[in-house]
Amino acid sequence: MRFGIQLPEVERVVRWPELRRMAQLIESLGFDSIWVGDHYLYRRDGEPRGPWEVWTQLAALAAVTERVTLAPFVASLTFHSPSVLAKFASTVDEVSGGRLILAVGAGWNETEYRAMGFPYARRVDRFEESFHVVRRLVHGETVSIDGEFVQLEECVLHPPSARATPMPIMVGSIGTRMLDITVPHISSWNAWFTQYGNDPARIREVLDPLHAACERAGRDPSTIEQTVAVLLDFGSTDPRNGSMHPIGGPPARQAAALRALGDAGIDHVQLVLDPPTEAAIEAAAEVMALVRD
Repeated sequence: MRFGIQLPEVERVVRWPELRRMAQLIESLGFDSIWVGDHYLYRRDGEPRGPWEVWTQLAALAAVTERVTLAPFVASLTFHSPSVLAKFASTVDEVSGGRLILAVGAGWNETEYRAMGFPYARRVDRFEESFHVVRRLVHGETVSIDGEFVQLEECVLHPPSARATPMPIMVGSIGTRMLDITVPHISSWNAWFTQYGNDPARIREVLDPLHAACERAGRDPSTIEQTVAVLLDFGSTDPRNGSMHPIGGPPARQAAALRALGDAGIDHVQLVLDPPTEAAIEAAAEVMALVRD
């Protein structure tokens, strides 16, 4: 099983020097991946909270790390023209030396849609059209389309990718329609911790929809990397927004929960740390070491 860390989003304001230290610490401690939320604005108790822009962060992180995989968590295809988003992804992939996972979704947070001026209605319809454009572009195709939402004429990403293998694409969803759109094409899949109650005993609740979609598509589920986010509590005194049954206690208890996910077929976990600090990253590394022993 592989292990990644989600960088802080809106739990508190984290400036670039701390984000850089965190990323380099994550890499030095042997984690496999770094994940960065793609959001613009939340409101908590009426107060605005917003993270830094995801693609700018990923490009900067690509320049200050050498080994870890990098990914948006997950990139909303309804925030940008799909051709522009594909260009963002290809550029970050170039800067990172081919370490990007293009993780995508349809978005959900209506607050930021209204604040930033994005259309909120028919998000899955918009996602479907954009997804097929993005996947074709990042895999080197020239795309022309006169769609309902997207119009492109002989669009191609240039300079071309230097990758020896196609850029991996992940979808973050358990929705039937989203899975039917993406399962024939993706290399990996993700469920957020709230979708299975952050409880390894309930992991079938998110795996079953994926496996059903694979059956409909005639695809072997073992050909898709199965990943989930997990919320770990390292002594937070102000639980993160959306906190649900965080797994706390001694490292052995947390390691047992992660092993249970691995036993259920999960290939890669994104650790969401509460609080999201350098000390918590070091504590999470101790848990990872127990799982790997």
